Amino acid sequence: MTTSPRYRQVKLNVTTLRPSFDPKSFLAKVGEGRSIGEYRKDQIVFSQGDPAGAVFYIQKGKVKITVVSEQGKEAVVAILETNEFFGEGCLAGQAKRIATVATMTESVIVRLDKAAIIRVIHQEPAFSEMFIAYLLGRTIRVEADLVDQLFNSSEKRLARMLLLLANFGKESKPEPLIAKISQETLAEMIGTTRSRVSFFMNKFRKLGFIDYNGHIEVHSSLLNVVLHDEPHIET
Repeated sequence: MTTSPRYRQVKLNVTTLRPSFDPKSFLAKVGEGRSIGEYRKDQIVFSQGDPAGAVFYIQKGKVKITVVSEQGKEAVVAILETNEFFGEGCLAGQAKRIATVATMTESVIVRLDKAAIIRVIHQEPAFSEMFIAYLLGRTIRVEADLVDQLFNSSEKRLARMLLLLANFGKESKPEPLIAKISQETLAEMIGTTRSRVSFFMNKFRKLGFIDYNGHIEVHSSLLNVVLHDEPHIET
């Protein structure tokens, strides 16, 4: 007697493969909770005291971050450029902006609602890695700025700021030509007077460290000012 073969039903789990997530591509497109705005030079992105409900990403251009004290004194605390974020304080519970952000050049800036960026941080490891790397880099920069203010002369602080603005020491290739920036702004950034900045700028130019005629051109030789007698912190 022939028995019919027994067949087992096999359940196949088919996983749908989705394309790998590209953070730069994500930030280049309008989508749910994110928009892209074009800003002219010297345009306010947000002001100190505004509600904080979004994070911003610079697709193109450069911005400066300023704060004003209760006495009306203004200070430039940072200059950010392409591929950098700002406004991330809202993710840590910041209800209102503690600084004003304005463009220094024509800029293209992405706005990500708080809920949208929290969602992509949770869902996309590639974005999380990129964002965390940025935050860590920003923290290191703030610490370096504090050390600079505490230990270095105004001459050395100015040299360091010019090198940072020209991208020396960053992964990207240095861009020796800096967009037009006033001596008043440089003075606010390093905590000194405009007359001191003018004095050091003339000194740097005479020594061949920089050239400027409307725009500032920074030469790598300016590194000598920063590296000479570098302060050491004992641990």
